[in-house]
Amino acid sequence: MSSLSPRSPVDLHMHSLHSDGSLSVEELVARVAERGVRLMALTDHDNTAGIVEAQQKAAQRGIGLIPGVEVSSEWSGIGIHIVGLGIDIHNRELQRGLARIMEFRDWRAAEISRLLAVAGMPGAEEGARRLAGSRMVGRTHFARWLKDTGHCQDNAEAFQRWLGRGQVAYVPSDWIPMSEAVDWIRQSGGIAVVAHPGRYKLSGSRLRALCEEFRAAGGGAIEVSSGSQGAADREHLGRLAQQLDLAASLGSDFHGPEIGHAEIGQIFPLPEGVQPVWERLGYADFSLH
Repeated sequence: MSSLSPRSPVDLHMHSLHSDGSLSVEELVARVAERGVRLMALTDHDNTAGIVEAQQKAAQRGIGLIPGVEVSSEWSGIGIHIVGLGIDIHNRELQRGLARIMEFRDWRAAEISRLLAVAGMPGAEEGARRLAGSRMVGRTHFARWLKDTGHCQDNAEAFQRWLGRGQVAYVPSDWIPMSEAVDWIRQSGGIAVVAHPGRYKLSGSRLRALCEEFRAAGGGAIEVSSGSQGAADREHLGRLAQQLDLAASLGSDFHGPEIGHAEIGQIFPLPEGVQPVWERLGYADFSLH
């Protein structure tokens, strides 16, 4: 992202060690404070294990924290990430659903490790879990292990040679339907948000169809400004949000200081005319100035 982009005091999409981020919750909140962000959401993939600690650490620093999660789902054969904001992390239906996804993630990690072992690279799951530092092990952790053990030069090569679609250790995802993810989030009292819609490489008509089906399922917002999609997407997504009466969210999708995407708060502001999702979450008086 351009160095000219402003620092936003709101950032509603970021990850910690509890998923595929590289910072502990304490380190993440400290970095949020250093970056001048005053309203944050922790949105780890498919689990809420870091939320309670994040609430405590954010409160100590005078930062508002919205409990969140990023749910792995599928729509029309495409993997779609749905962020839940303002969720009740103790909701039974939500936690039952997330447990289902984590069980699949555990199976997939074991299967990737088995395939790598067959290819002459044993010990991958143990190595990936050490790097992950939590239960949530994803393909990025295997990529890091492959790099660290000298099987490739970087994460990109790990996916090209071993982990990507069609490669020897590729294991297809089996995510839940998007409508089910939206339902879990709604049942927990939260607002469902389509994460980084500009990243899915959909045509204009397909993107609109996705958002229309998402809204019909009870979805409430789309990520209009994101650190992991092009800045040019912002105006188009803002118009789409207005046309479909969806709120607008924004977030850096921060994973760590050395891991792609944008820095915390390094995101363009929302375009004029959209309703910020944090207003629907009870932060109507939150000042951006």
